[in-house]
Amino acid sequence: MSEEDNVITAKDRLLQVHKQEKKVLQARIQDLKHSVPKGDKKKKKEIATQIAALEEEIAKKHESELKGLESSVCEEKVDKMTKHMGDLTVSSNSQVNHLTSEKQQKTTKSQKRREKKANEERLRKQRIEEQEIENLTGIRNVEAEKLKEMLSHRKLAIYEIPSDGNCLYKAIEHQLELNNIETSVPILREQTASYLREHSTDFLPFLTSSRTGDIMTEDELEEYCSEIATTSAWGGQVELRIISHVFQTPIEVIQADGPSIIIGEEYIRPPLILSYHRYVYQLGEHYNSVIPATMVEEENDE
Repeated sequence: MSEEDNVITAKDRLLQVHKQEKKVLQARIQDLKHSVPKGDKKKKKEIATQIAALEEEIAKKHESELKGLESSVCEEKVDKMTKHMGDLTVSSNSQVNHLTSEKQQKTTKSQKRREKKANEERLRKQRIEEQEIENLTGIRNVEAEKLKEMLSHRKLAIYEIPSDGNCLYKAIEHQLELNNIETSVPILREQTASYLREHSTDFLPFLTSSRTGDIMTEDELEEYCSEIATTSAWGGQVELRIISHVFQTPIEVIQADGPSIIIGEEYIRPPLILSYHRYVYQLGEHYNSVIPATMVEEENDE
């Protein structure tokens, strides 16, 4: 792949990231609008100002990232890895030339087997080197490093949750346990589904049909509630808002790009804190629980 192709690929990836960030921002804007009490003009004006600031912030961020596309956050590491790959290529070419000379002589079957094995090993090492470069500059690693730095400033750390479709509910379960509230994923799912059924009119504007793209019908809503309660269907902001109402507690979602999302700001309890990952797993978006960094240090000391 040429250097020009690499730039094009990087730009495509960045634009895809920007698209996802705009989608998240729109969801955040809808939450803000939904939080305005009817007839409260002052609050409505404040929210409008906040929305405008968020839109301006992300626009400037995207413009800046596009202009700085050619620079790399891991430039020194990449240069080092690239040089190492270059040395590997030189070594490979040298060995190929040596093998070519040997092939002028009669090659035995055992020699062919050794040559094949050696060539496979060279290719394997080269693929490892390429993957290491991808790991250094890939969006998953960049996102992880950003989150780690953000949490470190707040003396927080990530508590890993398995990625199996239940990550949001398991992260909430863990946060509630930290607050001495016992529950389980099946209970959380049933509570979420029940609340959605009882308050469907509050949430229907934010739920669209996967078949038509329009607002869900009553039958589709019931099907959605059933999936929440009885399957490992992934959860998102709608489910988080419902859980916030069920436990009357705010929920903070920390993300690598953009400000934290606060759900249930009307409640005065200390928030449950989750981290949101767009790229950590190929299956899709993921949530982890967030804990004080001191808890990690205590575990390491044991």
